[in-house]
Amino acid sequence: MSEPSRKHGPWRRPLYFAAGWVLTALGVIGLILPLMPGTIFLIAAAWCFSRSSPRFEAWLIGHPRLGPQVLAWRRTGSIARKTKYIACGSMLLSFALVAASDAPPIALWVTGACLIAAGTYVASRPEPPGA
Repeated sequence: MSEPSRKHGPWRRPLYFAAGWVLTALGVIGLILPLMPGTIFLIAAAWCFSRSSPRFEAWLIGHPRLGPQVLAWRRTGSIARKTKYIACGSMLLSFALVAASDAPPIALWVTGACLIAAGTYVASRPEPPGA
C-alpha cells in the first residue's frame, strides 16, 4: 500500500467520486435554473474527479456543454461576462430574499459580507480570450 493511501485511508477516492457526481448534478441544475450558478459546481466536480477518476474528469472536461467553462477556468482563471452577470445577479437576488425574510440582523450582515466577497471575486476574474 502506498504512503498516501495509508495516510488518507481507503475512503478518500470513493468520497471524492461521490462528491464529483453530486457537484456535477448541481452544476447541470445550475445551467438550467437561472438563479443558481452552475459553473462553480462543475469546476469543483472536475477537481473531485481529478482525485478519484481520471476517466470521469476527462468526460466532464470533454463534454460539449459542460466542459468549456471548466477548461476556460483551468487555462486562464477566466469567467465569461454573461456568466459574471448571472452570478452577481443571482447573489443580489439571494440577498434580497434573505432581506425580505424575517432573518435576524446578524444573518443579513454575514450573508451580505459573504456575497459581496464572492461577487467581488467573480467580477475581478478576467474574461476568456476572444470573448
